[in-house]
Amino acid sequence: MMNTRRLSLLVCVIGTMWLLTDCRVTYGFKGTSIPPSVKTISIAYFDNKAQLVNPALSNLLTEKLKEKYRKMTRLEFVDEDGDFSFEGDITQYDVAPMGFTADEVGALNRLTIAVKIRFTTTEPDKSFEKAFSKYADFSSERSFDAEESGLVDQITDELIEDIFNATAADW
Repeated sequence: MMNTRRLSLLVCVIGTMWLLTDCRVTYGFKGTSIPPSVKTISIAYFDNKAQLVNPALSNLLTEKLKEKYRKMTRLEFVDEDGDFSFEGDITQYDVAPMGFTADEVGALNRLTIAVKIRFTTTEPDKSFEKAFSKYADFSSERSFDAEESGLVDQITDELIEDIFNATAADW
């Protein structure tokens, strides 16, 4: 009878530890450390200054960054002059051949998206202007039109993650 109680207690403790560990990993709050004095955020619309323009990209990047901060922080959104303030430009949107076959035909194509972010905060030593760039490759046997939407979604998710980590996880 005593061994059954000990075993039940052990199972409960292990189960609780597993749940706590699983939740921490699932939600990814670890590493986000915004000072309590930072209460507001403003994110300006990303201007598209790339030579090749995807008309939906400016809105997509702007909204994904807002959504990331809504989900991952307690900050209140304001139109301008937030304690955290973002401005940005899309500086590159290019498709280029990458890998080549023996016949010197492109086997892979690469979509690259780059943005320049101007981040200001109430902590002047944490403010910066920085370029972020990501890419994804796709088979040259597939048309860019068929692949573009999925590639853009993947690349913008990676860009937003990098921008968030550089601004909210580096305190």
